[in-house]
Amino acid sequence: MQAGILETPTAGGPPPRKRFTRGEVERLARAGFFEGQRFELIEGDLIDKMGQKPPHACAIRLLLARLVKAFGPERILIQLPVELNSPDREWSLPEPDLAVLSEVRADYRHRHPRGDELRLAIEISDTTVQYDATVKRDLYARAGVPEYWVLDVNARRLIVHRNPRDGRFLEVDILAGSESIRLGDEPDTIAVREMLP
Repeated sequence: MQAGILETPTAGGPPPRKRFTRGEVERLARAGFFEGQRFELIEGDLIDKMGQKPPHACAIRLLLARLVKAFGPERILIQLPVELNSPDREWSLPEPDLAVLSEVRADYRHRHPRGDELRLAIEISDTTVQYDATVKRDLYARAGVPEYWVLDVNARRLIVHRNPRDGRFLEVDILAGSESIRLGDEPDTIAVREMLP
C-alpha cells in the first residue's frame, strides 16, 4: 500500500447551524424547555446570560444609582427586552444591561419598548466587549437607539455610540479615567471612573 498526502478539501465549510426565530423560542419557553435558564436571542442564536462576575454586577449598581438620580426609577430598564425593527425583530430580542426610556407609556404593559423609544442603552462588558461593540452595536443602530454605551470593565473605558443613521452609528467616542459624559440632556455628568469598581 502506498502512502500519500491527503489533500485538504477545498469545498464546503462548517455544517449549517439552526437559527431560532422569536416565535420558536417563545414556544419552547412556554413549554418549559428553558426553565431556570437566562438567555437572549441575538441573530438567531441563544446567548447564555451566564452569571455575572462581581465587577460586572458592581458596575451595574454604580450606573443604576446615577441613572435613577438623573431620570427617575420608572424610566430605567434593567436587563429587559428591547424590540428591534424588521428583519432583526424576527431573529433577535436583546436585553441591554441598562436602558433609559424616553418616556413611560401605558402600552409598555402589553409590549416591549422599541429601540427608538429609548434614550440610552448600555452593555457592561467584561468578557463580551468585541461582541457588544460590533454585533449588538449594529442591532441597536438599526433599531434607532439614539445613544449606546459599552462599558469595557477590563480596559476601564467607555465606548459611546451616537447618531444612528442608515443602520450604523455616525459618532463614536472612547472615554476613560476622569473624562465624563452627560447623562442625556440632563445637567448631571458622570466620570468613567465613577462607573467602574
